[in-house]
Amino acid sequence: MGLDFTGTEPLNTNLGLTRSRGAGSWLPTFLRVVYFIFLLYLFFTSIELMSTAFKMAGSGFAEQLINTVSDPVAGLLLGFVATGIIQSSSTTTTIVVGLVASGALSIELAVPIIMGANIGTTTTNTLVSMGHVTRPAEFERAFAASTVHDFFNVLAAVTILPIEIVFHPVQRMAEFLQGLFEGAGGMSLASPLKAVIHPVTDFVAGVVPYTVVLAVLGLAGLFLALQQMMKVMRGAILSRLESLFNRVLFRNDAASFALGMVTTASVQSSSATTSLIVPLAGTGVLNLRQIFPYTLGANIGTTITAILASLSTGSPAAVTVALAHLSFNILGIAIYYPLKAIPIWLATNAGRIAARSKKSSAAVVFIYIALIFLPLLYIFFS
Repeated sequence: MGLDFTGTEPLNTNLGLTRSRGAGSWLPTFLRVVYFIFLLYLFFTSIELMSTAFKMAGSGFAEQLINTVSDPVAGLLLGFVATGIIQSSSTTTTIVVGLVASGALSIELAVPIIMGANIGTTTTNTLVSMGHVTRPAEFERAFAASTVHDFFNVLAAVTILPIEIVFHPVQRMAEFLQGLFEGAGGMSLASPLKAVIHPVTDFVAGVVPYTVVLAVLGLAGLFLALQQMMKVMRGAILSRLESLFNRVLFRNDAASFALGMVTTASVQSSSATTSLIVPLAGTGVLNLRQIFPYTLGANIGTTITAILASLSTGSPAAVTVALAHLSFNILGIAIYYPLKAIPIWLATNAGRIAARSKKSSAAVVFIYIALIFLPLLYIFFS
């Protein structure tokens, strides 16, 4: 099945789409674009609904877990678990900042928690990749695209944590940066994405007070939006997207990195910005080498909001913790961007294994879920 991007032949003809196939294939281009924007809105709203449900159910539990930290390894695992439960590294960071500022948690133990939070925030885009599970080729690309972020964060944490325990480079770098920013006023950034979707999510959360139902609604909306977006994108929009992304937005690593950083800082959600590129990878618009620097930029972008907010607290400890998140990501990029072949190779093979068969897909999903619960055993018995 070939795709003709020259514009000399209608793409719908090449893809064999008819009125009975592909939602919206009969619509005029303008209405198709409007429909796609609506689906995009539903996509982001569903992610926010899930995040709201997880926060309602798990933020108190996450704080209790963080209070049990006794060593750096437990801190790393706990940061991963807490963020995986509440689906928000910003919330985890906020809890950690508050505990450090109150003296209940040392900076030495806070830094590993921040490292773990970096890993936990990647679970949403892996969940999005499951929407492609019925199409093996798409699922292979989508799962690889979602896990390349995981592999970078895990490799960075595994490499830097032992060094941090002995030499404290992340803490020292954060304390140095905190000295440079000392006396600077704080500020907050208004997220255009949250401004648009929060009225709807707040309304739904008010009408549906049960967290399980809210999470199910979010998950159902997410997969519905993803399914319909894929049908629309396989039509004429796909060729235009490929041209835009390949020639402009993802034309080189620097552009990809900048896009990930700016969009994540703007919308204040790395889960949303990294989840958005998963369906683009699934349909073949983007490849792993384009996505990898984008995820690195998203890692930097997600720290900016917390840094700006922490500057207004007047607490050096709060600023140091926020800057530790940035410092960790900078060091991780310095190590693994030159070695990017490693996380890309790992993600490529993970996608290939996951899409090999239905049993393989089920096994990968099971393992991924188990990785969230197994660290709890270490934490509780350590």
